[in-house]
Amino acid sequence: MEIKEKLKESIKNGLIKIGAPVVDFDVDYPADFKNGDYSTNAPLKVLGLIFHQVSKTRGKGVSTTYQVGTKIFYNPLDLAEKLVESLGKISGINEIKIAKPGFINFFLSSDFLAKNLKEVLEQKENFGKNNRLAGKKVMVEYTDPNPFKEFHIGHLMSNAIGEALSRLIEWSGASVRRANYQGDVGLHVAKAIWGKMRESSLSWGEAYASGAKNYENDTRAKKEIEEINKKVFEKSDLEINKLYDQGREESLKRFEELYKKLGTKFDRYFFESEVAATGKKIVEDNISKGVFEKSEGAIIFPGEKYGLHNRVFITSGGLPTYEAKDIALNKKKFEEEDLDLSIIITASEQNEYFKVVLKALEQIYPEVAEKTKHIGHGMMRLTSGKMSSRTGEVIVGESLIVEAQNLVKAKMSGRDFEKEDIGKISEEIAVAGIKYSILKQSIGRDIVYDSKQALSFEGDSGPYLQYTYVRAESVVKKARDQKKNADLNSGADSVTTLGRLLYRFPEIVTRAGEEYSPQQLVGYLINLASEFNSFYAKEKIIDESDKASPQKLALTEAVSIVLRNGLEILGIKSPERM
Repeated sequence: MEIKEKLKESIKNGLIKIGAPVVDFDVDYPADFKNGDYSTNAPLKVLGLIFHQVSKTRGKGVSTTYQVGTKIFYNPLDLAEKLVESLGKISGINEIKIAKPGFINFFLSSDFLAKNLKEVLEQKENFGKNNRLAGKKVMVEYTDPNPFKEFHIGHLMSNAIGEALSRLIEWSGASVRRANYQGDVGLHVAKAIWGKMRESSLSWGEAYASGAKNYENDTRAKKEIEEINKKVFEKSDLEINKLYDQGREESLKRFEELYKKLGTKFDRYFFESEVAATGKKIVEDNISKGVFEKSEGAIIFPGEKYGLHNRVFITSGGLPTYEAKDIALNKKKFEEEDLDLSIIITASEQNEYFKVVLKALEQIYPEVAEKTKHIGHGMMRLTSGKMSSRTGEVIVGESLIVEAQNLVKAKMSGRDFEKEDIGKISEEIAVAGIKYSILKQSIGRDIVYDSKQALSFEGDSGPYLQYTYVRAESVVKKARDQKKNADLNSGADSVTTLGRLLYRFPEIVTRAGEEYSPQQLVGYLINLASEFNSFYAKEKIIDESDKASPQKLALTEAVSIVLRNGLEILGIKSPERM
């Protein structure tokens, strides 16, 4: 049992012992280590509940004393003292202090922290892993770019979040299947083909933008594009089929190049063309069951019956929409894999869409809907505002990476690097800057990408974490070259801020996985990096005349391990040099 769980259990038993109600209290990290390693608000919660109950029965002007069991308490501090007396000795806890207005703070012991430090050094790349989801199989669907359109910065955002969540789930013991669902049929394909047929020299992204513009502004073009869309679905035109195959192949090849840069390898690719016909049939088969209704020639799901909104699942032209395809897709996932959970990651603009789709899925395949979770993330914006692939005014994902990489190369100019190393390292740093900018925010929030901040080697950035790792690892390598060994029994004090921070890593990983919140891990790693850099600036780590040097080296090696593990979870490379 982890210390945090031990504390919760001890506090619960202590409340029972003194006759207090067992309330829903918190055990969390204090903002400052001077207030301990853990803190609880249990006394405040208990008296808050009693005050509320008394107020309801007696009204205003209640007494400032509180009765808990047979005891009378005058304030939360009074109750905190009694609760502390009832706790007894807790393994791993060295000291317990009470703080206003009624908190109880717990301090980890030196022996406990030394033992944890030893675990970091022994477990190395496995430190931080847990068995919360052991034996579970989870599919995570993310990125989802559409062939014939550009891979824009929204796809970068989905990829960074999806990859980080996949790794958090893997670190919790689950088997993860990474999935990518791509729209290789639909109106966007017809628009791109129409544009290409008019001007063959256009890239597929440009052809799509041309088709999209004309579809909105030219009634004749709109009719032609809708006819192409039908022919794509039917595969009934040789010229269109040839253009379709060419565009699909070129798009998917470019996407693969980007996935390699981003450090993602998908296990399963799904395509709209695989599920379109099945989706249409599922919808048609469920009209008679009252799940779907006919409306003005189309077939809709009456979402208003469930407090949502109505959506078209089959158009008046008889074609399945995204909604129908998503029904078939989710069914297919569970047919192919024995999944315990399926997670879908998209932009939050699709939150309402997925509420309707999952409600429809619930009516048809309730067991699939029960195991399917949608996570919506915010939008990524630049100073120019939101991008739109419909108009062609997009920030292409690859161009953002190249631009970032060029900025990094400029910073590296004059340094002693081979040409190949500059290319590899600058790409790793560029991707780290972009991913960190995305992952440091809570998933649902929009972000504004600032290249200067994102690529800074100081402060709140991915390159700063990489730089700190390189610094720590260089110390460890230097010590190895000099035959110096880390020694946890050197007599030095283990109760350092670094030692106390290192202990938190597994708990942070667990919580970030439970709450689907990689930003918690990002915040932790930045705090660790900042603390280590302060430590590095003040201490001479390798020093024969200092008996504490082996302990300092052990801390440095542990920091290197935890930073590398944390970056690995975030999908960020740990360079050997910077």
